[in-house]
Amino acid sequence: MKIVIALLAGLLLLGSAKAQPLYDQAQLDAMLAPIALQPDGVVSQVLIASTYPDEVAAAASWARANPHMRGEDALRAVQNEPWDPAVKSLVAFPELLIRMDESPQWLRDLGQAFTQQEAQVMDTVQGLRHRAQAAGNLATTDQYSVYPEGEAIVVQPRTQIVYVRYYDPYVVYGPWWWPHYRPVFWRPWAPRPVFIAHGFWHSKPDWHRRHVHVVQRPVHVQRPGHVQHGLSKPNGFSKPHVVSKPYVRVPESQRRPIVQSAPIAHDGLRKNMPAANGFTQHQRPQQQFRPQTQARPQPQARPQPQARPQPQQRQFESSGLRKQRG
Repeated sequence: MKIVIALLAGLLLLGSAKAQPLYDQAQLDAMLAPIALQPDGVVSQVLIASTYPDEVAAAASWARANPHMRGEDALRAVQNEPWDPAVKSLVAFPELLIRMDESPQWLRDLGQAFTQQEAQVMDTVQGLRHRAQAAGNLATTDQYSVYPEGEAIVVQPRTQIVYVRYYDPYVVYGPWWWPHYRPVFWRPWAPRPVFIAHGFWHSKPDWHRRHVHVVQRPVHVQRPGHVQHGLSKPNGFSKPHVVSKPYVRVPESQRRPIVQSAPIAHDGLRKNMPAANGFTQHQRPQQQFRPQTQARPQPQARPQPQARPQPQQRQFESSGLRKQRG
């Protein structure tokens, strides 16, 4: 009887641990920083695509093999591929898709977080946008409209021409505030205009309800060979060693950096990152001091008799010329 009670207690503890989120606010900030400022449609479809990391890898391989394809042409070319619609949509923006594939650990972490902590992920995107706006790096341009919707910040293309721009997370948000959790550092790319037709965005964020709304079908759908967006596959990503932490929605003004714990279980977040002082080096490169050159002596200088210094007189030298001032 005691053994049965102990087993039941263990199962209850295990269930409560699984119900708790795996990622704290520092990890979520680092995870969402590379994509939070993209247009709403791009953000929502990246979040869904991250739950299919194997399909993202296949789509990125296709994009590398077809470098001349982008936009609607690329989307039509992969129409018959057995990929999720969110993954297919990203072939329209091959630079972003390839960077996602180049960060496999980040991609799986993002998919895990979106599956289990969708509301917190949406809050984190908004928190990052508010930081970028406060730093003066998120505003309406000729290509994008940036406007408030309640407490949320919405980013939408102004026309059917979409630019997926590269930005440096260590610059746009101001100095990075989590010393031990830093964003991945992607290789920069040049933005290229992409024409998209009406109905291209099959998902969009619902900032008020803190989830991604899918127009065509539910987000959490099980297809043959996919369970929970592929995260429970035999080769899927799991974190049995991660200590679960209860999520508390912390106001932006009250956030504090984590300075005692290092992300031992999240080496993927540190992959391809600059050093701890990478932001300082990027913004303020070390000044190279040149040794002070000595004044060139004047040619044919004649020796002059030294005059006796008068009281309260100082001598100054500038460019090899001697001056006297009372």
